Amino acid sequence: MRVQQLFSSLKWLYPGMRVKRWLVLIPIGLAFSIAGVVLLANIRIVDLLGMAGREAFRLFGLDLTHPLVQIPTGIGLIILGILLVFVSLRQVVRSITSVVSPEAQGKLADVVFQRRYLAQGERIVVIGGGTGLSTMLRGLKKHTSNIVAVVTVTDDGGSSGRLQREMGVLPPGDIRNCLVALADAEPMMTRLLQYRFGDEDGGLSGHSFGNLLIAAMTRITGDFEKAVKETSSILAIRGRVLPSTLDNVQLVAEMADGSLVEGETNIARSDRGIRRVMLKPPDVKPLDETLHAIELADCIVMGPGSVYTSVIPNLLVQGIPEAIQESDAVKIYVCNVMTQPGETDGYSASDHVKAVANHAGRRVFDYVLVNQQKPTQELLDKYAAERQYFVEPDIQVIREMGYRPVVGDYISQTEVVRHDPDKLAEAILKLVY
Repeated sequence: MRVQQLFSSLKWLYPGMRVKRWLVLIPIGLAFSIAGVVLLANIRIVDLLGMAGREAFRLFGLDLTHPLVQIPTGIGLIILGILLVFVSLRQVVRSITSVVSPEAQGKLADVVFQRRYLAQGERIVVIGGGTGLSTMLRGLKKHTSNIVAVVTVTDDGGSSGRLQREMGVLPPGDIRNCLVALADAEPMMTRLLQYRFGDEDGGLSGHSFGNLLIAAMTRITGDFEKAVKETSSILAIRGRVLPSTLDNVQLVAEMADGSLVEGETNIARSDRGIRRVMLKPPDVKPLDETLHAIELADCIVMGPGSVYTSVIPNLLVQGIPEAIQESDAVKIYVCNVMTQPGETDGYSASDHVKAVANHAGRRVFDYVLVNQQKPTQELLDKYAAERQYFVEPDIQVIREMGYRPVVGDYISQTEVVRHDPDKLAEAILKLVY
């Protein structure tokens, strides 16, 4: 093994590696620096070197024994030597990175500093699913790479549902969105993973390429958890993404009229009002990694996202709410900005809080981030046409429930009303600090 490592190391000396010239320059630079130190300190052990230097300088009419010549010459040699060593090391690094990581060329120091800085960030566990969770992750990843996203696996619609039924894999859609949100990869790679095939693509119609990639990875590795890890490596994500459970589960809702509706898609389409949701089977277990991450977390964030179909399903997995309650982390629930038709019609901020708290069956958060900034009337009218309305921030009710509301302007108003990732991340980190 050691012999192989030795031969591998000798490859640096092969022709065309563009490293040897700079490696040779390093000892030359060190020699200049040592000569300068010797000259300044009058070290006797190298009198011969000093004599040779004096003879050479006398040819130019200079006397190295004179302080006015000795001191500046010594300092000059030290500076020259250090400069040669610096240039040599810089060129060695540039030569290596030009092959290994061309995109980091010229900004390697920035990349290393950023990764070191992010690696020292707060340990944050985020729990949820859907667009809301991935939006928040885009903001958090700018402050820390110690992020663990625990994502629901009850989606049974669209591409995810088809892959679950046809291939038996867990629904990859929400996990894919979180992977893309945390990705440090090239923009083209993230666009590729989010690409969705159209009607003209036959059997692939409606499928997201990222979903197909995770499904294929599951077949290759034989394990959904390993598939997510391998996809994470491809995207060089900042943090980890974990499914809330590796069991095949279905979401079941008891409606206001007492009837039962099975399947996330059917629940979202129902207009009968949701009384409570359950998992089928009910005794599914979380990953050990999830429980360990919750135990070590500095901060645990639930939401934003669909209350009954994205946030609560994670809290129905046995062991997760108990682990959150026992954790010493700062615990935050991020309330939605707009209601969802058929799911949270007429809900205020406190209604969202009650729904999550009741399903958890224990206290799983202390702070509630509530947006109080109303969208423009134009956006409100646009959403009203889809039966979605602004979530009223009834702060006093939340306070009377024993929680600490943290109000502010947390939204980004473009063509849609969503949480602003940077505003959300800053508000969360203020609570942590």
